[in-house]
Amino acid sequence: MNFVEELRWRGMLHDIMPGTEDELNKGMAAGYIGFDPTADSLHVGHLTQIMTLIHFQKAGHKPYALVGGATGMVGDPSGKSAERNLLSEDVLRHNVTCIENQLKKFLDFNSGANSAEMVNNYDWFQNFSFLDFIRDVGKHLTVNYMMAKDSVKKRLEGETGMSFTEFSYQLVQGYDFYWLWKNKKCLVQMGGSDQWGNIVTGTELIRRMASGTAFAITTQLIKKADGTKFGKTESGAIWLDSSKTSPYKFYQFWLNTTDVDAKSWIRIFSLKCKEEIEAIETEHDAAPHLRVLQKALAEEITIRTHSEEALQTALKTSEFLFGTGSVDFLNQLKDDEILEVFEGVPQFKISNDELAQGISVTDLLAEKSQVFVSKGEAKKMIQGGGVSLNREKVADPSDVITAEKLVKGKYLIAQKGKKNYFLLIAQ
Repeated sequence: MNFVEELRWRGMLHDIMPGTEDELNKGMAAGYIGFDPTADSLHVGHLTQIMTLIHFQKAGHKPYALVGGATGMVGDPSGKSAERNLLSEDVLRHNVTCIENQLKKFLDFNSGANSAEMVNNYDWFQNFSFLDFIRDVGKHLTVNYMMAKDSVKKRLEGETGMSFTEFSYQLVQGYDFYWLWKNKKCLVQMGGSDQWGNIVTGTELIRRMASGTAFAITTQLIKKADGTKFGKTESGAIWLDSSKTSPYKFYQFWLNTTDVDAKSWIRIFSLKCKEEIEAIETEHDAAPHLRVLQKALAEEITIRTHSEEALQTALKTSEFLFGTGSVDFLNQLKDDEILEVFEGVPQFKISNDELAQGISVTDLLAEKSQVFVSKGEAKKMIQGGGVSLNREKVADPSDVITAEKLVKGKYLIAQKGKKNYFLLIAQ
């Protein structure tokens, strides 16, 4: 497999330094991508770079994932309009550990010569004194060279300016490349197109410090067809950590993509080959309303990020909320996962003691909760067959509901019509 050609047909390739493809076609090479540990989880915005490393390894090369324990203390100005808050060493150490564990889900760390490896630039920077750094590294790049970078220009021309801390970032990242080139034989650094300036600084530093040759590849920054930012929703970022974004929400993010976005994203985020993807596209185009593309994309990424079991839970949740699925699957979920399923759904607290004695369904839905504004409205809709509890139609307004009806001994799911859900929580 030709790595660069793989990126090219998938629509991922943005910039490539001359000679890079020829070098990679000679045999196994080592390359790396850096991940910024500003949070204790990666999000879907990082998936492009994760996929780049996966393809790099599948092409027979050795991938390094650099987690910036040191550069995270400085902050990358690329694409930023203001300086970020700097994190403490303890917080960064925690974030680095979490990110390492996530990356191990995607890359093979036990495949022989081209096994993936994690590196943390804090390991080589922690004992590097400031004076040694500016003497041994800083003297090799001119201020003119550093100021010519777009990420620096934009900030210097803006209202906020740029601190010396951020200005030094490209020098620190450049030294990462030099260290990995010298100690791990990393020939190529990869990243998003906004990292081109920082990556090229690394190749320049290798040339000036050691008369060496290194290479650079960047990938396209992913945007939605409507111009809005990829990976952001009204409720915030879509995280890879299931405690921050549930597998159900993660699955729904991909399922709800437009046809235009799904056609480009399945090439970027799927490991399916060209023929498989084209077959899915043909099937989708024949019946777009079935959302074949979106389903294939959502299922594959949910399994890779979480698990097959998590996908099944997401599918059952979707079936329950949008179809005729049973409440039985809720018994397999934890309390916080159940609350995630019903996020945004009106919730009411009801008394365990009263349920133990039994409450008429009319009182339950109109007095003990506010599913209905009045008993009269509740009775009328029940008699019309429009009310369900735990997916079962309520036939008689005088039916008595007891604690035996509770899901997991705690929850009642009321439905008014087909789409209006209410969660009753016994306490």
